[in-house]
Amino acid sequence: MPNILLLGGTTEASALARLLANAGVPATLSYAGRTDNPRPQPVPVRIGGFGGVTGLATYLRDRAITHLIDATHPFAATMSAHAIAAAREVGVPLVALSRPAWQPIAGDRWSRVPDIDSAVSALAGPARRVMLALGRMHVDAFAAQPQHHYLLRFVDAPDQPPALPRHTLIVDHGPFTSEGDRALMQAHAIDLVVCKNAGGIGAEAKLIAARELGVPVLMIDRPALPDRMEVYRPEDVLAWLDHDTASGTKRGV
Repeated sequence: MPNILLLGGTTEASALARLLANAGVPATLSYAGRTDNPRPQPVPVRIGGFGGVTGLATYLRDRAITHLIDATHPFAATMSAHAIAAAREVGVPLVALSRPAWQPIAGDRWSRVPDIDSAVSALAGPARRVMLALGRMHVDAFAAQPQHHYLLRFVDAPDQPPALPRHTLIVDHGPFTSEGDRALMQAHAIDLVVCKNAGGIGAEAKLIAARELGVPVLMIDRPALPDRMEVYRPEDVLAWLDHDTASGTKRGV
């Protein structure tokens, strides 16, 4: 019987947790701990880090984990790199449940930058009204460009106000729609959207709204990761598990 460690924090991870529970597959869902009120899950949950590659490898051994599934956010590059290294060290098979990256289509006005620092630098210039669609983790970096008014949307209310001299903060879980995001951008006179290329349909509303309004988008590319197996649907993970378990390969746990 498989014993799964599912690295989560995304809607895809929650969907996979439901599938695993329905299939009777033992699994633990691990959150990094950045969400104050994670949604209830049908499998056991742990919250917090592992202590780097060594700590994750120890956890895999101590809990007799047979399969590691990385369903973290596409920008959780450190966790994903640690998962790759720990799985290789212990000899546990790894699959990533990810999302195809967004691609610009007709009507999009994208500029692309490789990372947060480049996005901050790209905002040099006259004051604008910027929808900073990054969550709360990197917001304070944009204090280096204080001339802009920033529209922020967080899942949870922050303990401390963002370090941006001019901003509007909205706390909302979504789900968001293109109609709602279009109205939001119009209400706040947004003339630039800054976001990460998270992919998927759950966060695409702002891009559709920007396209419809002709608002430019500053798109932050995904971080590079070592090669790994990736699938894009929770059902594909179950198929991978069935195939791997049927193969009867011995594991180093």
